[in-house]
Amino acid sequence: MQKSSLLLAVTLAFAPLVWANDVTINGTGVSLEANKTPINTPRNADAVARLPKDYHLAVPGKFTVAVAALNSPPLTVFSDDNKTLLGSEVDIARLVADSLGLELNVVPTSWEDWPLGVTSGKYDAAISNITVTKARKEKFDFATYRKDSLGFYVKSSSPIKAIEKAEDIAGLRIIVGSGTNQEAILLAWNAENEKKGLKPFTPVYTKDDAAQTLALQSGRADAFFGPNVIGAWKAALTNKTRLVGSVDGGWPKAAHIAVTLKKGSGLVEPVQIALNGVIKNGDYEKVLNRWGEGVEKIPTSEINPAGLGD
Repeated sequence: MQKSSLLLAVTLAFAPLVWANDVTINGTGVSLEANKTPINTPRNADAVARLPKDYHLAVPGKFTVAVAALNSPPLTVFSDDNKTLLGSEVDIARLVADSLGLELNVVPTSWEDWPLGVTSGKYDAAISNITVTKARKEKFDFATYRKDSLGFYVKSSSPIKAIEKAEDIAGLRIIVGSGTNQEAILLAWNAENEKKGLKPFTPVYTKDDAAQTLALQSGRADAFFGPNVIGAWKAALTNKTRLVGSVDGGWPKAAHIAVTLKKGSGLVEPVQIALNGVIKNGDYEKVLNRWGEGVEKIPTSEINPAGLGD
């Protein structure tokens, strides 16, 4: 790669993304300024009544929620102070906390930290685009709140036209999160390809959004595979990437994103009641719609449904 091209790629990766008020995601205009105002919901007496009497909150009087601070809008994005975490995940956490009559305590964390944090009681829950999987259900309880849709995105000038099945990833270098369900899907596809004698794909692991952008724009990666809402947001904002394929998060079946709780803690039922309450009163749809995620809404929250691997 020529030095000028590499410099351009680096500039694109690390230049701050400017959020315009007229960004359109999945047909919905999204405004960061407007979305700084919290959406609150009334206390749900039924949900509060089902809180286990012997459960000790991580912080008394508060619902402490781990949210991966990946600055990946519309799921998570830092406000102007670079400290306050906003996004649909924080908004969902607030709806649950309000319903339970508790103050919301969001703890920005890393993806790697939430499993131990939830099982140890450091966090009451994790709300971080976590997909229900067979393996995770052995350690955690889940109350679903959104469909899991994954997307393959490439650089706008890429010759790649479609990535929709196992054969399409053969020989490609794909940006994917370590330990995610999208990684599990790629590994399953790769195993299929190896049986057919096709070239293996190469996973590209990055630390943050800037590194992902640099890898894709510089040509060190051929595609990004992750939550479709994140890919759609970036494509709409920069016009430098495009969608070439989508897959259900529970491939080959559908799967859902869920509030994740310590298994057997007794919190999953009141959280489910809380979620179904905000689905019924309309506040849930307000949250998803204002972040351009209305296409992933669900009609009802389920406890520990079938997921990836079931």
